[in-house]
Amino acid sequence: MNRTRRLRKSENIRRLVRENHVTIDDLIYPLFIEEGKNIENEIVSMPGIKRFSLDRISSELDEITALKIPSVILFGIPVHKDEQGSETWNDNGIIQEAIRFIKKNYPDLYVITDVCFCEYTSHGHCGIIHHGNNADYVDNDTTLMNIAKQTISHAKAGADMIAPSGMMDGTVLTVREALDNTGFTHIPIMAYSVKYASSYYGPFRDAADSAPSFGDRKSYQMDASNRDEALRKATFDDQEGADILMVKPALSYLDIIRDLKNNFDRPIACYNVSGEYAMIKAASEKGWIDGEKVMMESLLSMKRAGADIIITYFAKEVAKVLLR
Repeated sequence: MNRTRRLRKSENIRRLVRENHVTIDDLIYPLFIEEGKNIENEIVSMPGIKRFSLDRISSELDEITALKIPSVILFGIPVHKDEQGSETWNDNGIIQEAIRFIKKNYPDLYVITDVCFCEYTSHGHCGIIHHGNNADYVDNDTTLMNIAKQTISHAKAGADMIAPSGMMDGTVLTVREALDNTGFTHIPIMAYSVKYASSYYGPFRDAADSAPSFGDRKSYQMDASNRDEALRKATFDDQEGADILMVKPALSYLDIIRDLKNNFDRPIACYNVSGEYAMIKAASEKGWIDGEKVMMESLLSMKRAGADIIITYFAKEVAKVLLR
């Protein structure tokens, strides 16, 4: 047997015994939907990703469904912002209108909604700010009341799943009770159980107009140094009724994904965040790496670490690779 034939057969064997695979069914694609008309603007720090108004989003949704991507997660950019983020529970708000539009025109697309406030508040934080004598801070318990109102409004509009991302203590229990008490017991929760105060979020804040106007989010997002805390936070969400547990970001926290996979009998999601996406795109554009191969290797590392679900801005590109 010549060497060329042995090498070809070797690759076939590698495929037969491959332990982990990325599939289109693993993917959730984020969508940024901006209030207004005739908007289709590329985000400079996230090449290929755009903000759409509802009247311009059909081409994007057509492509998503043609690529057989099963799920999207929605992020809204409203015109009106205030200190409470009251547009989040406006039944005619941008996300509520987007849910109804997608469910009417793309009924097979599974719609997940981000439940948070940073895109909707005038200060860019994920809840109501309490102005204390010595410092300003996010008022956890008051914010929970608004989370319940936002959740119910999204459910009424037709959301298939709720994904609370603000990292307030007691959020999952608040969302679960809000859904159950209003007849939406069937709607599952994907909890941002382990969300680090990460430097990888910069491009997202450009995309969603959500940068804090003062301070940072370290008081309610996790310290990147902490591993044991991740298990404690995931345990709370598991006990409060989360159906899926998420780790965010993904690439620098693969150990945390594996910890959750080993310790919880629930699907594990990870968020391949904007900074991770932007770095690969930038290096690829410079010709320093093979962008497609690094993209696939990165997502495979998340699957190998234990992720069942990957939220990623690469979803369309990955689907095109897998459908070849």
